[in-house]
Amino acid sequence: MSDADPKGLVRESYRIDGITLGECRSIFLDWALSVPVDADTKVLIEVLLERYGDEGHPMTQVLREGLEGMTKPKRRGGWRSRPRD
Repeated sequence: MSDADPKGLVRESYRIDGITLGECRSIFLDWALSVPVDADTKVLIEVLLERYGDEGHPMTQVLREGLEGMTKPKRRGGWRSRPRD
């Protein structure tokens, strides 16, 4: 186990033969819920990709999607996005 993968979930996902993209997404969600609240998730995902990131593995795709989702700007909706007169 490591600080980047406290329960060893990501490590184990790379060891499961025939694991699906959906299963990897479920594991990623469990991983995200297990990291400390004050942790820099982006840095942790980068560490996991460096350590385990096998090309073609569905978990690698999920981790990259996680990174991409963190860099996209968030749109604010509702009354805050409307122009004020």
